[in-house]
Amino acid sequence: MADKLVVGASGGIGAAFVKEFTQREPEARVIATSRNGSDSLLPLDLADSASIDSFVARLREMEFTLDQIIIATGLLHQDHRGPEKSYRDLDADWLTQVMQVNAIGPIYLLGKLIGLLDRKAEVQISLLSARVGSISDNRLGGWYGYRASKAALNMYLKTLSIELARTHKGIQILSLHPGTTDTALSKPFQARVPAEKLFTPEFAASSLLNVMQQAEGSGSGQFLAWDGKTISW
Repeated sequence: MADKLVVGASGGIGAAFVKEFTQREPEARVIATSRNGSDSLLPLDLADSASIDSFVARLREMEFTLDQIIIATGLLHQDHRGPEKSYRDLDADWLTQVMQVNAIGPIYLLGKLIGLLDRKAEVQISLLSARVGSISDNRLGGWYGYRASKAALNMYLKTLSIELARTHKGIQILSLHPGTTDTALSKPFQARVPAEKLFTPEFAASSLLNVMQQAEGSGSGQFLAWDGKTISW
């Protein structure tokens, strides 16, 4: 049985992914991370390249055969900072931090992880993006940093999928939108979300795993929603 890697397992959806794996594939080993680590979670901070390098070095020392990698991380707000309503709210340091966590950290980590894989390995790599990262679907404006970082993540993943189609034909890259989920990330913005459109982390993780399963064997570099529908870039 191959191993699973879940990055961001201390978050609502990440923790739900770990739980789903233990129920669906109880014989599989789940390697899970959080920013600070714990007894059951390896430390991995996507805002710190040294932390990424250290994690990859530790993973290299473990005997593993990954067949699934999920990066379930995201930064939308922190302390007194949140998504911008107007260009007047733009702050360079905050924009940089959001881009680092949501886009730069994940693609840097993937570059390192792929270096550990055999070129003939069959691995499905899925990352949580967001519908607001779709440029063609942007009709409301605002949320500059978060939108731009998720759009950048999508471009990184699309570009990676094209390169790997030449060098690692068994790797599939998926960009996934979980829907509005009842987690700390969305908590300040749930007031106007209809109850039926606010998902539990368990529902989001289960739905996305079903989408991943259905996508196996199809094209790499797809942008899919929780219900399996394609989202335009």
